[in-house]
Amino acid sequence: MKATDSICRNLVLGLAIFFLARILGCLYIHKQVDDQAFGQHDRIIQPLWRSTFLFLGLFLAFLGHILTTEGYAVDPETGVIFMEPYKYLHNLLTMWPLLVMLLIGVVFVLFGIGYSIWEKRWKRGFWVAGFGTVVTVTILLLLTAWNHTAYYPSTADLQSSLTMTNSCSSEFTLRTMFYVSLLIPFVLAYIVYAWYAIDKKELTLDEINSDHAY
Repeated sequence: MKATDSICRNLVLGLAIFFLARILGCLYIHKQVDDQAFGQHDRIIQPLWRSTFLFLGLFLAFLGHILTTEGYAVDPETGVIFMEPYKYLHNLLTMWPLLVMLLIGVVFVLFGIGYSIWEKRWKRGFWVAGFGTVVTVTILLLLTAWNHTAYYPSTADLQSSLTMTNSCSSEFTLRTMFYVSLLIPFVLAYIVYAWYAIDKKELTLDEINSDHAY
């Protein structure tokens, strides 16, 4: 794969993520701000539509490119890395549960956006689209790492690419990381509680005009 192809692909992905962030921002505003005080539902329609249109075009272009281009495959017996045509498409078809989850993630994102536009009183689009985003991104990451694939390819030296095998740490490091990862549920619980405390009340015009606005 040429370096220019990788640069173009990364730029397309970066722009897609940018417009996805705008989409989630619009949905968060729609969820959090009082409609009666601002009439904000109509105000987010145009930027939401525009960002969605651009995101879908860029995301489909990125997805179509990686599924039809060569991928960095790894020989499981020798560890030699080589270019395989349609590698990521083969991964998706071989690991069919990932294909199912990818479709579910995309459907959640589209439903969260579309129903928020269609039904102005429905304010859960941020959570639905956010869940779909997490699922979709996770599947894309797994797609480029599992099934004997180099997840961090090197265009300068193909054999220097990182795989799940050659990038694993020592047993001591992995054991330490295992124990540290046990703290993740507590961290997630704190994040959920903090966001719940922040978002349990809609933002009103009086709050914005108050002396405590920030």
